[in-house]
Amino acid sequence: MTATAHHEGARRRERPGSFALWRLALRWTWRGIVALFVLVLLFAALTPMGRYLARAGWAEGGILARRRPIAAMIADPATDAVTRGKLALVVSARDYARDSLRLEPHESFTTYSRLRRDTLVLVVSAAFRDTLAFKTWWFPIVGRVPYKGFFDFAQARALAKTLERDSLDAYVRPAEAFSTLGFFNDPVLSTTLLEDSLSLANTVIHELTHGRFFAPGQVVFNESFANFVGGRGSVLYFAAHGDSALAAKARVDWEREKFLGRFWSSVFGSLDSAFRAHPGDRAARLAARDTVFARTRAWFARDIAPNLPGQPPGVVPLLRLDNGTIMARRLYRTGLDDFDAVYAREGNDLRRTIDRVIALAQERPDSPYVALHGFAAGGETLRR
Repeated sequence: MTATAHHEGARRRERPGSFALWRLALRWTWRGIVALFVLVLLFAALTPMGRYLARAGWAEGGILARRRPIAAMIADPATDAVTRGKLALVVSARDYARDSLRLEPHESFTTYSRLRRDTLVLVVSAAFRDTLAFKTWWFPIVGRVPYKGFFDFAQARALAKTLERDSLDAYVRPAEAFSTLGFFNDPVLSTTLLEDSLSLANTVIHELTHGRFFAPGQVVFNESFANFVGGRGSVLYFAAHGDSALAAKARVDWEREKFLGRFWSSVFGSLDSAFRAHPGDRAARLAARDTVFARTRAWFARDIAPNLPGQPPGVVPLLRLDNGTIMARRLYRTGLDDFDAVYAREGNDLRRTIDRVIALAQERPDSPYVALHGFAAGGETLRR
């Protein structure tokens, strides 16, 4: 055999070996995929969180499967005039959020999905009765959050009862819209279209804010920030579109949110002080809570309800007092005056304010309110 022939033969002998290695790698990769799939199925079937996520994913899949392009619905003569007008408002508010506020809608709110009921989900939150702390649940990607949403209303109510039996104050509220934080192209839901024009524009801008920025593990900050952008953004949106009446109403609504934010923060502070005065005595903390609640009811009736911005004359707002309610109310109303102070520092430019707040939160991911309050009070951005 010549040298050339020998080397060619060696090459021929190498190829089956290389192919075998490739097949072996492919086999182990496939086995790994199958094993991961089995683990996911076991997680979904055998753990409470897995079953919860599987049910939520199934419901979300059904919502996404029913999507129809909004443009096609607006052009469809079978679409009633009210629905057509509200869908047009969604498109307009979405465009404003993208072009004027530099939010990132991607393909969210370009489709519509009809639900078979008038409430999307029931949201359950809870707080401990003798301390101001949320019960939290862990979720992939977003981290720990102080609420759970249920498409199955019976499961929401069952969880609330379980939490109450465990000596927590449970709070259950309906929600008409949601954000998947840009992971899916969120549709506009028929439940969302039940809102009036002002609330609808606010909701669109609020949810798109989550798509622009959502700090893991900082749900109170995220929701209050989105509340601020939705409130201020809806004022600017209607003013830009020549609707001075709705712009004025949006201003009143935002002043109401800040007013209530101060009220709930004051109640929170009074409770916190009362609890700290009795660190080792749960019974004393619960008694102190009752005292704070009694004073709060009198204060609310005397000073808060009569001066609540936008409150119709003769209508007395209801007041529910327990730790779950207080924590849930503050979820969307913490630091609203600080957000507004940053807005003033940025020359009442909401787009610049959004950029500034996101930068502040990114500088202090563990405590974004520290950075926000420092800047609102006149300081410069902090550095880690």
